[in-house]
Formats: sequence, C-alpha cells, structure tokens
Amino acid sequence: MLKPVLNDIKVSPDTDVLNKYLGRSINAWNSFIDLLKSQYPSISAEWRYYNDGKSWLFKVTKKAKTLCWVSVWQKHFKVTFYFNHKARDIIRKSHLDAGIKKEWLKNYRNKSIQPITIEARNKAVLKTIKLLIDLKDSMK
Repeated sequence: MLKPVLNDIKVSPDTDVLNKYLGRSINAWNSFIDLLKSQYPSISAEWRYYNDGKSWLFKVTKKAKTLCWVSVWQKHFKVTFYFNHKARDIIRKSHLDAGIKKEWLKNYRNKSIQPITIEARNKAVLKTIKLLIDLKDSMK
C-alpha cells in the first residue's frame, strides 16, 4: 500500500523537502497556502509529526476545530476533510461535484465520520478545496 512520503521524524517539511517530493505540484501547494492566507486569515496551520501514522501532516484549524489534514505523496498532496452525520444534508445540497457527493453518501453510515479526500496535482482542485473548507467551517 502506498504511504505519504514525509516519514522521517528528523526531516521537517521545509521548502526544499516539499519541492523534492511535490515536483510540478509545488505550484498547487503554493496556491493552496496562498488561498489559506488570503481567504481565511483566522485559520492556523502547522506541520507536526504524528507517531501513530509515522508521518508529517499539515493540520489546518480554526480555533479548536480541525478543518482538514494534508499529507504529501510522491508528486502530489492530499487534503482530507472529515464529516460526521450532521453533514449529510449539507453535503447533499452543496455545490460539490456530483461524483464526490455520491461517493461520500455511498460510504455514509449514521453516526460515523467519513472522509472526503482531494488529490491535488494542479491548481484546478483549489475550487473544490475552498468549497470543502467553507462547508467544514460552517458546521457547528
């Protein structure tokens, strides 16, 4: 099974490390960071090494609420949002791509938490990521 590439606790994800692993997808990464800074000034984000997954993850939060988690893979990064049962109608009525909605609703189980993961290789996915941040932020 494939795993994220930032697995060495001694090598923190700085610009050089991200450039090495993301390649051309670094432009999407930089645009993602710009999106967070410009559209969501109250959001905090930090890299942290998690021993349970043996990987560095980028955690995006607003106050005490985790909005999403970002992992770096070979030539791309993944942004994962976790939604609980309260999100069912919100996601169903959202402007998300029909395929994303269908997949999430197919895996939906009452009172469970289900992820939506967006694979980012280029800037085209930023619209979807922004929509998911807004959906997650709007939930109580």
